[in-house]
Parts: sequence; structure tokens; C-alpha cells
Amino acid sequence: MKGRQKTVTILMADDDEDDSMLVSEALAESQLSIEPYIVRNGEELMDYLYNRGRYADKSNAPRPDLILLDLNMPKKDGLEALRDIKSDPQLRRIPVVVLTTSGAEEDIDNTYDLGANSFIIKPVTFASLVEVMKTLGKYWFEIVKLPLEAVGENNGQQPNQSSFN
Repeated sequence: MKGRQKTVTILMADDDEDDSMLVSEALAESQLSIEPYIVRNGEELMDYLYNRGRYADKSNAPRPDLILLDLNMPKKDGLEALRDIKSDPQLRRIPVVVLTTSGAEEDIDNTYDLGANSFIIKPVTFASLVEVMKTLGKYWFEIVKLPLEAVGENNGQQPNQSSFN
């Protein structure tokens, strides 16, 4: 693959600090050119996406190219946040990948019914998590053709022009 041309912004919504730290480390290990941002619950996720409160400065809260969403969070759970994101014309094109420990059929069905783009059960080992993050980056930012507004307003290039190792 060619050299990296774009840094990808990934927003992770997960209340478990250990899980979000492991995902951040896995993203770093996967050698993706990413800029991770982490929020701890669904309300904070929506504040980030709407640039409210502590996220009012857009330079500290850039539009994400991808959202990694846990289902079980306080204040507003992942399903509620997903419903809000996919019902908003300004947000609905941002890919949302549910990354959760749940494998319940009801959770899988509900997330796809609400418009989730993918459902991934969190891998048990760190090596598996790194592989998932590599695959996720390759799929969403090299293989899939996304609408330009889904991958940020100021990127100046087509999404499939970015490249990862």
C-alpha cells in the first residue's frame, strides 16, 4: 500500500476505561493513521457530535470519520445514541460500528434495525483486537466508497484515497 495521505478521526463511545484504552492501543498497534477521540456515554457522544458544552470548539472535536459505539453505557445507552445519530440528516451518513461485549441476537437485530453499519463483538485477546482494528481501517477507509460529507468536511480528498499499512 502507498503512504498515508489522510489522518482518520475515530470517535469511540465506551464507558469502560480499560476497553477504550485497549482499543486505542490496538489502533496504534495496527499502524493506522488515526486520531482517536473517546467519550464515556451516549450524552457525551451527542454533545461531541453537536459541538455542545466542552466540545463547542470544533478543533477539539472534529467530525468523526467513524464511530465505534458500545451498547451498555450510562445516561444514554448505545441504542438510544444510535437512534439519534441515524435519525439526524447531518449525522446519519457517519458510519457507526457497534463494538460491544454483547452477542445477544436481540442486540444485533436492534442495532441493525436502527441503522448500524456493522456489529462486532469485542475480541478477547489483544492480538485479535489489533487484527479487528486493522481490518476495520482497511474496510472503511480503503475498500468502501463513502459519501464525502460522511468523512469530514475539510478533508479535501475522496475517502478511498487514504491509505494504511
